Amino acid sequence: MAKDYYQSLGVTKSASADEIKKAYRKLALQYHPDRNKSKEADGKFKEVTKAYEVLSDAGKKQTYDQYGHSAFDPSAGSGPFGQGGQQGGRYGPFTYSYTTNGGGPAEGFDFDSGGFSDPFDIFEQFFGGANPFGGAQARRRQTYSLTIDFKDAVHGAEKKVTIGGKTQNIKIPAGVDNGSRMRFGDFDVVFEVKGNPKFKREGNDIISEQELSFADAALGIEAEVETIHGKLKIRIPSGTQPNTVIRLGGKGVPNLRGSGHGDHYVRIKLVVPKNLTSRQKELLREFEGTKNKKTWF
Repeated sequence: MAKDYYQSLGVTKSASADEIKKAYRKLALQYHPDRNKSKEADGKFKEVTKAYEVLSDAGKKQTYDQYGHSAFDPSAGSGPFGQGGQQGGRYGPFTYSYTTNGGGPAEGFDFDSGGFSDPFDIFEQFFGGANPFGGAQARRRQTYSLTIDFKDAVHGAEKKVTIGGKTQNIKIPAGVDNGSRMRFGDFDVVFEVKGNPKFKREGNDIISEQELSFADAALGIEAEVETIHGKLKIRIPSGTQPNTVIRLGGKGVPNLRGSGHGDHYVRIKLVVPKNLTSRQKELLREFEGTKNKKTWF
């Protein structure tokens, strides 16, 4: 009997998606055959990877919770995970799909490799070893790490690097992110993007904070906010509450693998003054209607 997928990853049935992912990453790195030469490593690696393939997908996880392993048995017929037609899933953090001729060898193999020019090379980045599918395409390539500024990752840039004693220009496309890997000639480059004190990046979206005084939040104001594309004036309506998020459509990071941009989200941060004059305190008491009541200031 196949081992329970939750037990394989060492998590409970109520584990969150993030907990499942962390558990898989830890076990995959522990048992990957390129790092672990023990006899049981290969089998254990395949076990935890198969478990993650199912539990990381909300639809498959629901099916597994309801029907168990039988729902994913290729010999079970022509159901959603049976023989024939297009099949797919996840191998580690990577999605894949392929078509078969009714149970025979795969006719096509199409990876969603996240923008990598060679889908099989992505396994080298994640595991530091060869891809788990083997074959002639499981080849080694020279891989280098390149640290770039936040703005260069967002807008693209051209960098001069020296590799193997040879100096050449590398064109960085707009939209690369931390961990993005791209092929340049006979070698690959993995990008490490520096952080930015003003902007937080989540995928192609940008998040920033805009400080407002109590008066501006209550009365409304036209504020100037900084985006990755430059400064922009936005209208903040009266009565805006702390932590309100304002969406600026299309003002985020360019899509690395297509057209369009992400969005920019501005989170309102209310700034409460620490030192008030006597007059300011008096006005606040009048505003609150507590002029004749006991106050703490």
